[in-house]
Amino acid sequence: MALEIRGMCPLLQVFDMATSLNFYCDVLGFEIHATDQNTTAPDHNWVWLVRGDIHLMLNTAYDPGRRPASADQRRVADHHDTCLYFGAPDVDAVYAYLQEKGINSEKPQIAPYGMKQLYLRDPDGYGLCFHWRLRNGLR
Repeated sequence: MALEIRGMCPLLQVFDMATSLNFYCDVLGFEIHATDQNTTAPDHNWVWLVRGDIHLMLNTAYDPGRRPASADQRRVADHHDTCLYFGAPDVDAVYAYLQEKGINSEKPQIAPYGMKQLYLRDPDGYGLCFHWRLRNGLR
């Protein structure tokens, strides 16, 4: 019997859920699909976000009442080895949209292997890449 697997839904640990929800929902257009049952927005401890066929879960890194006043920069630095890749047929339009929303990033670049890519970091330091393969390596 063949193994059947459908979809994937990464879980990211976040410092401040309200800040993360603002970024992923208000900026990137995700919608809340489900939450923990014992909290109200924006103070959720766990959320499941959906945008089209993209699924993403966020979980607070600290139990309620135990979150420090500021993020541990060592922990944020550890997030730099994680990157979520989003297919985006018009990477330049994503860049322009994010600039309008006040999100700073470098301009899109073309990788040697023919992908146009726009990299940035979310509020917790996780990498995000909006990318699309260029036809015949052309811009």
